Amino acid sequence: MIELRTPGELEAMRAAGAVVADVLAAVRAAAAPGVRLTQLDGVARDVLADAGAGSPFLGYAPHATTPPFPGVVCLSVNDVALHGIPTTRELEDGDLLSVDAGATLDGWVGDSAITFPVGTARPEDLALVATAERALAAGIAAAVVGNRVGDVSAAIGAVGRAGGCGINTDQGGHGVGRTMHEAPHVPNEGRAGRGVPLRAGLVIAIEPWFLAGGSDGYRVDADGWTLRSADGSRAAHVEHTVAVTEDGPRILTLPR
Repeated sequence: MIELRTPGELEAMRAAGAVVADVLAAVRAAAAPGVRLTQLDGVARDVLADAGAGSPFLGYAPHATTPPFPGVVCLSVNDVALHGIPTTRELEDGDLLSVDAGATLDGWVGDSAITFPVGTARPEDLALVATAERALAAGIAAAVVGNRVGDVSAAIGAVGRAGGCGINTDQGGHGVGRTMHEAPHVPNEGRAGRGVPLRAGLVIAIEPWFLAGGSDGYRVDADGWTLRSADGSRAAHVEHTVAVTEDGPRILTLPR
């Protein structure tokens, strides 16, 4: 069932989204060569605790065969596109790091992600991130009353394909509300004019994740979580929680 949120509920979700923005900013500031992923997860835990918020990621297990996720953020490095587990791996100069964060505050969830280089940036990494960010902006611009989910998907996919990126629709955006994953599914590629109508009060996470090599294939590690590009190329993942309103799209995961 797809639920529409009231203006008051959107304000509550905006508060949760601001916590997510704080988490992402803190993790980005702490990320440097020699820093362990577990340390970055600790930074995120401290921000959540200071805000009186919880993590929708910690202990999340969508399937009976999926082990509970052990961190409060997903930390995906280089060819890891999504769901990277915070391990003791140390970041190296030139790594490309994606940080996916969520927060639950007063029963409402926010969800957002960023990708950035650690230390010395590779030009091709900056180009990949820029493409993903343009696709996110295009998807958000299409999240207006009267459009459909397919319009958001088509906008994202057009930018990604023009940038030569691989795109897979198995994982993508989704509704957000009382829980992290709600209906509808929002693929990162699709046909305009198709899918669920966008109505005022609908809240969705729009999250392009692109593969630099141009292939759409991926594989999942034995841990059940870590999703990597099949060709070993680097990946970028960016995301905002967005409300569809009569006044246009409203991003709920920006800093206060």
